[in-house]
Amino acid sequence: LRTDSAPQHIMTLWNGVLPFYPQPHHAAGFSVPLLIVIVVFLALGASFLLILPGIRGHSRWFWLVRVLLSLFIGAEIVAVHFSAEWSVGSVNTTTSYKAFSSERVHADVGLHVGLDGINITLTGTPVLQLNETIDYNEQFSWRFGENYAAEYADALEKGLPDPVLYLAEKFTPSSPCGLYRQYRLAGHYASATLWVAFCFWLLSNALLAMPVPLYGGLALLITGAFALFSVFAFASISSVPLCPFHLGPSALTTHYGVAFWITLATGILCLLLGGAVVTLHYTRPRALLTFLDQSVKDCAGQARGDSSLILNNPLHKQFGTSYFTANTKL
Repeated sequence: LRTDSAPQHIMTLWNGVLPFYPQPHHAAGFSVPLLIVIVVFLALGASFLLILPGIRGHSRWFWLVRVLLSLFIGAEIVAVHFSAEWSVGSVNTTTSYKAFSSERVHADVGLHVGLDGINITLTGTPVLQLNETIDYNEQFSWRFGENYAAEYADALEKGLPDPVLYLAEKFTPSSPCGLYRQYRLAGHYASATLWVAFCFWLLSNALLAMPVPLYGGLALLITGAFALFSVFAFASISSVPLCPFHLGPSALTTHYGVAFWITLATGILCLLLGGAVVTLHYTRPRALLTFLDQSVKDCAGQARGDSSLILNNPLHKQFGTSYFTANTKL
């Protein structure tokens, strides 16, 4: 008999990995696309702050408010696509850990639903139990081109912990809960309307940079409308009958998360800003143009169709000839 504890190399169907834990697992992490979006918009904001001292007068603060507000709106619209915080829920409970085993663990179980899938977290309290590190973050996606049922089947083959498999099974297409179809459709519609909102956000920035603030305000109104449409699309999941999630003696309940509420707030903010621009265009056009750092005289001249054409020749100085200025109506 061997009495040493040297590791044994076992050839299995899973390439040396036993079908049940312990085995390498996913540690809780951060969404890489979300991190990229945050870094990109932070870099844009930092770049603007570097050139801000070069802007003279009170227009410096007008530009600061405009640019930071615009970057916040754009970053939020893009970032929530990759967030799993649209609907969240968590519970601390004592539950079974492995299949075909009576061993139980005390852990925090979390469910995070995004527009393109779900994340299920399992963290032991304490993390080290049963001679294992219980810290899992498993993702199951229903975005176009990916098969949720196949991902769930892979999770079964790997032998993921019972709480993870239990919650993932509730969202499978064959589950009687009906969560898969409703959440998947709600996520697709919400994502599509958010991309439309992002396009109108780009258009509003271009229009507000030109002497046509009215159209820029209208583009902001449409941006806010589509952001709110995405919120209403995701809120349609409330029409699904409540499917209970029982984990041991406790029940896990979900509620709208940070991504849902911040998208709602951004939509309302866009409506307020767009409405303010349109209102000021008709009531206080000079104040609006001052805030947008545009010349009131030039914009008024363009509205009337006036233009001054100044003709001069520097060579006239050599012969003592004065400048000649001609004003024309275009």
